[in-house]
Amino acid sequence: MHGVYMKKAQMTSRERILAAIDHQPTDRIPLDYWGVDEFTEKLFKHYNVKDMLGLALAMEIDTVMGVYVPMIKPGRHGDWDVEQRKIPLPDGSGFYLEPVSHPLADYETIDEIEANYEWPTTKMFDYSTVKEQCETYRRAGFAVEGGYISLTYFYETIRGTEEMLLDFAGNKEMAEYVLFKMNEFASAHTKKILEAADGLIDITQVTDDFGCQHGLLMSEAMIESYLGKYYHANVKMAKEYGAKVFHHDDGAVMELVPWIIDKGLEVLNPLQWHLPGWDLTELKEKYGKKLCFHGGVDNQLVLPFKSPDEVKAEVRTLVDTLYSDKTGYILAPCHNVQAITPLENVITMYEYAKEYGVKA
Repeated sequence: MHGVYMKKAQMTSRERILAAIDHQPTDRIPLDYWGVDEFTEKLFKHYNVKDMLGLALAMEIDTVMGVYVPMIKPGRHGDWDVEQRKIPLPDGSGFYLEPVSHPLADYETIDEIEANYEWPTTKMFDYSTVKEQCETYRRAGFAVEGGYISLTYFYETIRGTEEMLLDFAGNKEMAEYVLFKMNEFASAHTKKILEAADGLIDITQVTDDFGCQHGLLMSEAMIESYLGKYYHANVKMAKEYGAKVFHHDDGAVMELVPWIIDKGLEVLNPLQWHLPGWDLTELKEKYGKKLCFHGGVDNQLVLPFKSPDEVKAEVRTLVDTLYSDKTGYILAPCHNVQAITPLENVITMYEYAKEYGVKA
């Protein structure tokens, strides 16, 4: 626990974020930011700043700051050695990184993988600056995030979505092997970050993408069968280091919320509540004492395509439901703000939220 949050005229951003997670009242609604590089650069230019810390200070928002751990193994394409290429968006507004190939996609046996693929290890990374980064962000008054475990996302990256689903459905031995090997590294990597931070990491991610636009990608029973044990272990580890556990899960996943709570997760993002199955009032009434909610402002339709007044209406709905008791909610875009989004809409979202979401 981070203690009791004293009532005062103005909280720091870190105090605001942690109070929300701990279900304590905040002076105003906490505000976080996620965005693609192209849109973030627009914000940098608009506010005349050079980095996320400068942007959060200029916008007076509570962006959770992430620590960076560089790779020190030459010639490798990131953690999982997946080469990516920039795919231009049709309207010329930016790019998306997509894998050139999935390194495990063509292997049919575990022996083939063992003979040909080099699994990542913590020796490939330099953790020496983690504590310094944390101290910088803490001095500036911001919460710090470090560590990221997302086994289905990693699986899709190195083997492909179709192969992952086929493995889960009909190749249990392969699925169990790949999950074990991925978790072996991801858990150790996060532990090294938490150790290097020396108690200064506030939030870590144990997360996945179990949902699509219409429901779950797989049954809850399958999720529990393959991933339940890893969630229990990784959440336990995070809490042993004093970190709050953040869970990102795209899509129509409201039916999975009880499972998420059962695993000890504390923050649920991104809340794509315009999709089937979501009910914000029910979400707050049934689960608002056990989960802090994060996100919610729609970036598939509202932020990129609606008017500033419609953005304000979106904010009002979220504040009135999820922040009804003045705690347990961090307002943010429901995923990365896309490059085509009007700058005015994002500025409106934050400025109006600060105005409408002030503690009475």
